[in-house]
Amino acid sequence: MESTYGDSSKAFLAKSLKKQSARCKKDSTKEVNDMKKAIKSGDTEIARIHASNAIRKKNEGVNLLRLSSRIDAAASRIDTAAKMQRVTTSMGRVVGEIDRALQKNMGLDKVSQIMDTFEGQTR
Repeated sequence: MESTYGDSSKAFLAKSLKKQSARCKKDSTKEVNDMKKAIKSGDTEIARIHASNAIRKKNEGVNLLRLSSRIDAAASRIDTAAKMQRVTTSMGRVVGEIDRALQKNMGLDKVSQIMDTFEGQTR
């Protein structure tokens, strides 16, 4: 079931953020390797720059993963709320139909049929 906001756009955004995070991790690893090369060649200032870049990239990747997780959590809450709203609406209709069936003395067959309809709608 698709909510008002569209499941595919939320999934795409979360996936995109995860890809960006992986890219940051790769860039961080590259910066660490460049830092090691600079240390071996005796260029401490260049090594510091690469170390700073590696730390920045690693933090950026962690922040992107954190944001992706928060988007997934929010999407899940939105989907749950939408499903609960549909169930509540359906439940209200069923209660009204059962009430009318009982007032007209339609019997258990009609009530059972109404409940079957409700169970089919909530699946």
